[in-house]
Amino acid sequence: MTFIAKPRLHHPSLVKNKAGFTRRDYEGAVSTLCAGCGHDSISAAIIQACYELDILPHQVAKLSGIGCSSKAPTYFVGASHGFNTVHGRMPSVMTGANLANKDLIYMGVSGDGDSASIGLGQFAHIMRRGVNMTYIVMNNGVYGLTKGQFSATADKGSISKKGVANADASIDLVSMAILMGATFVGRSFSGDKQQLVPLIKAAMAHRGAAFLDIVSPCVAFNNHAGSTKSYEYVREHNEALNRLDFIEDREEITADYAPGTATTVQQHDGSILRLRKLGEDYDPSDKIAAVKRVQEGLASGEVVTGLLYVDPSPMDLHANLNTVDAPLNSLQTADLCPGPQALERINAGLR
Repeated sequence: MTFIAKPRLHHPSLVKNKAGFTRRDYEGAVSTLCAGCGHDSISAAIIQACYELDILPHQVAKLSGIGCSSKAPTYFVGASHGFNTVHGRMPSVMTGANLANKDLIYMGVSGDGDSASIGLGQFAHIMRRGVNMTYIVMNNGVYGLTKGQFSATADKGSISKKGVANADASIDLVSMAILMGATFVGRSFSGDKQQLVPLIKAAMAHRGAAFLDIVSPCVAFNNHAGSTKSYEYVREHNEALNRLDFIEDREEITADYAPGTATTVQQHDGSILRLRKLGEDYDPSDKIAAVKRVQEGLASGEVVTGLLYVDPSPMDLHANLNTVDAPLNSLQTADLCPGPQALERINAGLR
């Protein structure tokens, strides 16, 4: 599919935003992910959010690691900056980029394997440093590129496609992000566009470390009875001549329910995902209450969604370091080398 380019022609009646772009201008390449993958729904929500925020595409910097989720930046805001890093190392690259040029809008896209396993240490440090970014984890509880092993966010007791039960407790990235210092933390479901688009818009407008954990079912490799984050899968191959992967087309699973209520989402294999949306009376500025509410949801088998925590007066990395107003990559030699007199004053102060 990568050789099939999207048509460049736009219908003349497409509505433009204040920046002069249509929604199609925020799209990227044709997706090569499995039909019905929740990651494509998240990409569509990001496209809609950027369009509604009147963002200039060249002001966006997208960074990712390795995995199905890390391919997703190819499919949105094609006219932006992009950097695909190695497995688990996206946070350090994004920290360096943000230090060099704070004028860009930074978006990190990662997966549960990329952020909760090999990249867990880097995930923790980018949160505590308060890098001004929107960090999205497309969470499906499985390693899709390597054919279905449990990731660190897989629920304890869930069953793999080979019938093996997961004996390990899952890592809750939402709780970790709150505890490590993120100043905007939310969770959503890839099929709930009404909730997801406003959350992404709010995260992108937030000045500080914004984190979104988005449950995104895998259509291919986590699709069997006993799974809690999956669709049904079909695999066919001819061992004598070749090996084929066949993914049966599935309709996107969506959810539409009111704040303060819960809903059950039945997946194609019959397994149930139980979502609870925070009520309008919930106070997201209470850090201790936010952690408590997330843990209560986990204990009751519910995925609590919505804006879980926000610091109304956040500080980002540049504010913490007290850097100059101009982006560091714009400083000239005269700015960086003030001359021998300044050096003499520094040396005199050390005598």
